[in-house]
Amino acid sequence: MRRVDPRRWKLWSLSLPVLTYIAVVEVAATLVVVATARLTPVEVLSWTWFGMLAIGSVVHLEAARGIERIREIATEGSPYADMKSVWFFAGVLVLPIPLLVALISITFAHAWFRVYGRRALLYRKLFSACTVILACAVGKSVFLAIAPTFLDGPRGLIAVLVSGFLYWLVNYALVVGAIIMTNLDKPRRAAFGHPSDQLIIAASIGLGCGLALIMTSHPWLSPLLLVTVLALHMGLLLPQFRMAARTDAKTGLVDATFWHEVAARELVRARRISSTLGILILDLDHFKQINDTYGHLAGDKVLRVVADTIKSVVRTYDMVGRFGGEEFAVLLPGVTTDEARTTAERIRFEISSLSVAVTDRSGVERRITNFTASIGAAVFPDTAGELSPLLLAADEALYQAKDGGRDRTEIAAI
Repeated sequence: MRRVDPRRWKLWSLSLPVLTYIAVVEVAATLVVVATARLTPVEVLSWTWFGMLAIGSVVHLEAARGIERIREIATEGSPYADMKSVWFFAGVLVLPIPLLVALISITFAHAWFRVYGRRALLYRKLFSACTVILACAVGKSVFLAIAPTFLDGPRGLIAVLVSGFLYWLVNYALVVGAIIMTNLDKPRRAAFGHPSDQLIIAASIGLGCGLALIMTSHPWLSPLLLVTVLALHMGLLLPQFRMAARTDAKTGLVDATFWHEVAARELVRARRISSTLGILILDLDHFKQINDTYGHLAGDKVLRVVADTIKSVVRTYDMVGRFGGEEFAVLLPGVTTDEARTTAERIRFEISSLSVAVTDRSGVERRITNFTASIGAAVFPDTAGELSPLLLAADEALYQAKDGGRDRTEIAAI
């Protein structure tokens, strides 16, 4: 995805009030950084805590980046609640503001390259980082004003509660304000997100407090809390979004309904940031013969293996779905027509190399080989400007591939 010419940045398409709002927030965050960098001393022990939090944040995001990619798409148009606040609020309690800013910068930079694949709008992520910096600065200042001697007694509890509340409020209010201003055509209530998302933030703040206590009293136990964070993240959020994604039982891929929903969101995103969106529709050739010869259980296993093969070829943030029967669909954000063709050919090659062990109707172990697949591809905006015509074009290209002898890739006509 190319953003070479600054004059073509999507930022400049925003209204003047929105640009002013973004600029004010970012200037305020910059002033916080400059002022605290000069006035705030950094002790040696703070560097140790900073290193622990930075490493924990990176490990956490790496472990959860697959589900976070889906969640980030699914929450388009509302506040994106994640568990990075565990690390940020722990930093509020134990780090000076300059190191807090460094922690936030590392976390957002890592997420930009590894979670979002540099596909999200950069100005949005920069704005989000600035809202977190301001939230942390407010939370830190209030915490020090109430309980300068850390967390002793009721005063420490009040300090944590007030600091945590203001940390949440500042970040939430700034983000919701930006969403409302940039989506004037949508109901305002959509900008506030689901209340359960804010429970995620509250839980993250609580875990951040626990992490800060462990770091300052028993630092060697800190990795145990990292395991807790990962377990909660994957154990609570992942099943929630697997259910929402309506996973296909036979293949583990998303079903056609959810795939269409994500495709529609990705098309809106691609149009907004002047990017591209590729779609592949793949059909496993002569699949009926496999069912007829070896039985449906064998056919189901072949479908699972093919699904896993497709997922292994594409990028982590590409969306692979099952359309039904032996037909699969792949969503390829940010690709050119040539890149879509290359991906399709790689998938086709990997499928042709498969050797799948199955048990036939008689209970005899067999091995199926010589698979082939026909693939149709279409790319927004070259092929079509809307999702339905884009899918129809890819489907027509698929049938051209089948009519042309199967085991081939066809690109939809421009």
